[in-house]
Amino acid sequence: MDAASAAASRRIDVVTAVHAPSAPYLPEAYKSLCAQELPDGWEWHWVIQEDGTTDGVAPHIPDDTRVTFRQGRRGGPGVARTMALAHAEGTYVKVLDADDRLTPGALARDLAVLEGDPTIGWATSSVLDSLPDGSTVGFPDPPGGPIERGDVLEHWKANDFLAQVHPATLFVRRDLLLALGGWMALPASEDTGLLLALDAVSRGWFTSEVGLLYRKWDGQATGQPAHLDPAERDARMAVVEARARALASFRWHRS
Repeated sequence: MDAASAAASRRIDVVTAVHAPSAPYLPEAYKSLCAQELPDGWEWHWVIQEDGTTDGVAPHIPDDTRVTFRQGRRGGPGVARTMALAHAEGTYVKVLDADDRLTPGALARDLAVLEGDPTIGWATSSVLDSLPDGSTVGFPDPPGGPIERGDVLEHWKANDFLAQVHPATLFVRRDLLLALGGWMALPASEDTGLLLALDAVSRGWFTSEVGLLYRKWDGQATGQPAHLDPAERDARMAVVEARARALASFRWHRS
């Protein structure tokens, strides 16, 4: 193994999709990344992919050799994240939305889980909504520990398409993410689609310590009327479920 390959094998690629309205929040996301402490020999690399080719994002990109910024034609956050994988060569991929912030220790906790148990393919953690007034709101969480294959789909189906763990906190083995094709080609819920695909083929993990502050603000995509259109939502949920069940039916799983 050459030096570059050896370095990549001990790297976490943090993948962020961004569009111009959310770009002003990037410095806060960066600050939360810089506060992360990793075991000796490990490093993070931040890959920021703009969903579009505007002039509104570049001014907010940190001047740091650990940061890669790319642009591309618009296709939604799932397309942007998947395109970012072209610049992600590490063993693990961590999702960080442009308007969110990691809590101290989040990366180290995720890393410890997957390094410690090769049967775990992905990890998630507890989330707090970060409101405009500075307050935070939590949610009922499952017990911390392993999540067996199919558990997320079962809960999601029984609870009006709400998973018990949040896909915005995802930490995943890069090879598994690539094997599943990255994020789904959907106008929304692309991260839920990936989460359920992972759940179909691999054991996961939930960390009960808060790992993410999920910003709530008027401009976020999930707050727009189109996101709540019932016909589109039904279609998205149908294809997300069908994919997960098809993957499970093949009886292939990551051992």
